[in-house]
Parts: sequence; structure tokens; C-alpha cells
Amino acid sequence: MKSNITIALISTTLLIGATQAVAAPGLLPANRKTDAQVKFIEDESPTDPTNPTDPDPEKPVKPVDPTDPEKPIEPGTNGPLSLDYASILDFGEQLISVKDKVYYAKPQLLFGEDGIVDEANPVPNYAQVTDKRGGEKGWALSVKQNGQFKAEKSGRELTGAEITFKKAVVDSVSTSKAPSIVKSSFSLKSDGTGVAENVMSAAKGEGFGTWVYRFGNDVTKAESIELSVPGATAKDTDTYKTTLTWTLTDIPENEEK
Repeated sequence: MKSNITIALISTTLLIGATQAVAAPGLLPANRKTDAQVKFIEDESPTDPTNPTDPDPEKPVKPVDPTDPEKPIEPGTNGPLSLDYASILDFGEQLISVKDKVYYAKPQLLFGEDGIVDEANPVPNYAQVTDKRGGEKGWALSVKQNGQFKAEKSGRELTGAEITFKKAVVDSVSTSKAPSIVKSSFSLKSDGTGVAENVMSAAKGEGFGTWVYRFGNDVTKAESIELSVPGATAKDTDTYKTTLTWTLTDIPENEEK
């Protein structure tokens, strides 16, 4: 009798084991969660100028200084919010006139891939801003003329001369919202004491990435920045110069006091 009981117990154990072996595959598939992350920090390095008609940071360009093509362009400002470039304006060589005249700034030239000035493919004059901060915090760009044009030799002022920017637009490859304030035209006060002209401003939630503020397009680029000079103003046979100051702040225009 004992042997029969033992055989029965063994048979029962084998049967249970066989049942468990068959049931094990029913626990699949097994799941396990794992983490993945990326951490972003602000980039302090300068951003290169881009082509104003194709403002892609992946395609940097080298602008030409029209007053000295051999002189390298100064790099943009450092920091996650940077003023990368602003065109140097050249209104060319003009005949002295006793009539009111309007002269146009030459379009911006770029160096080609061969390192030679690409005179056949000028682009619009422009200013470029890059915001690499997190959070789309907003910013504002302004410009000011630091006094009237003056003759290099005599110091005589070009009385009544005025610079006017026209056909201005903003462009970017960024998916962020575009700056909500963009002046399409403005004139600068030449006395050097006036308040800077606020020309472009991104509110909070706008303006992340690289943005160009260009004057004109491929068709209108040669007549988008003009210098008007009264005929009654006495002129010397000399080169007249002034400077402009472009200022980028981290305070949107609508928050400035």
C-alpha cells in the first residue's frame, strides 16, 4: 500500500509540474520601463552671419566690408542672446550737386566659397539676431545714428542729410513665432542726441533662433536704404562719414519703460 501511495504522490507532483511548465509562456511579453533624457544648456559662443535671403545657421556666410574689402568683419557678440551682424552702409561715390538728391546704399556683398568677393550675387543689407536662451524670453533691437555725416578732412557736416530704411522684413528658419514688432520703414535722427529707434521686438513666447532683419529682397535690395541730401547744403570734395549703433536688449519693447 505504501508503494502505491508513493507512486500516486509522484504522479500528482509530475502532473502539477507539467501544468506549470505549460503555463509559463503565458507570462510573456514581459515589460520594463527605462528612462531616456537630454539636458540643454545655454550656448555662449558667437553665431556666424547667415545669408539674409536664406537665414539658415547651418549655412554661414562671410559678409564683405564695402569700405575695406580686405578687412575681416568683426565677430558677433558672445552670449546666448547675440547681435551677430549689421551691414556697413556705403552710399557710393557721387557728383557734387546743387539739387536735392537721394543716394542708395549698395547691397551687401558676400565672399564666395573660393574666398573671393562674389560681386555677381549681392544680397540685401541686414541685421541679424540670435536667441539661444531657453524659454523664448523675448528681446528688442534698436538703432541710433551717432551724429551727422562729417567730412574727414574739414569736419564740415552734411547738414540736412537723412538716412531712411525701407522695405524691411524679418526672416528665419526657426519654428518659433516671429517677432511681433517689425518696423517696415524708419528714418534716423542725425543729431546724435535722439532716442534710439526701436525697430524689431520679440515678446515673450517669440523670437527663438536666428532672425534677420533685412531691407528689401532680390528685386528691391538696391533701393531699400536711402540717403537724402539737400542741394542747398555746401559740400566738400571729401569722404563724409558717420556711425550707427545697433543695440540688442533682453527686454521686449512693450516691457521697456
